[in-house]
Amino acid sequence: MRGTILNYDIRIGEGLISGDDGKRYTFKGSSFGSDNVFLKNGVAVDFEVENDEALSIFVVPGTGQISTSDIFEGMSGKSKMVVGLLALFAGGFGVHKFYLGYKRAGIIMLLVTIFGLILLGIPSIIIGIIAFVEGIIYLTRSDEGFYRTYVQNRREWF
Repeated sequence: MRGTILNYDIRIGEGLISGDDGKRYTFKGSSFGSDNVFLKNGVAVDFEVENDEALSIFVVPGTGQISTSDIFEGMSGKSKMVVGLLALFAGGFGVHKFYLGYKRAGIIMLLVTIFGLILLGIPSIIIGIIAFVEGIIYLTRSDEGFYRTYVQNRREWF
């Protein structure tokens, strides 16, 4: 059967498909046979039905698929490029941590940088190096890897 993804919540791994027969079917992300990056609202899919649940779900080829980076940035609201650049240029102040929503880590970096200036700047330099390394890691990771590690699994450091 064919249908369209109406909604998918990546946090719980469940969604809803509108079938071409007019019925709605629930599904789990684990039932998705194609690359999981295409679990986005409005994507046309082909699936099997069992007990009002969609199984063996595959994206219908040629239905206007979008790029991986568009999908992950749309789901998370966080851009890998922005986070990386913030870490490279203002990371010593923890700006990239605040952008990702890691308030505790951002405050730690900010306080170490400020108080580090009092202590001959050595702690501030160390925090700056950590932020620089994190910026490089953010920018060199794949979009999917970045999303899963820092947005979905909320890994605060490195």
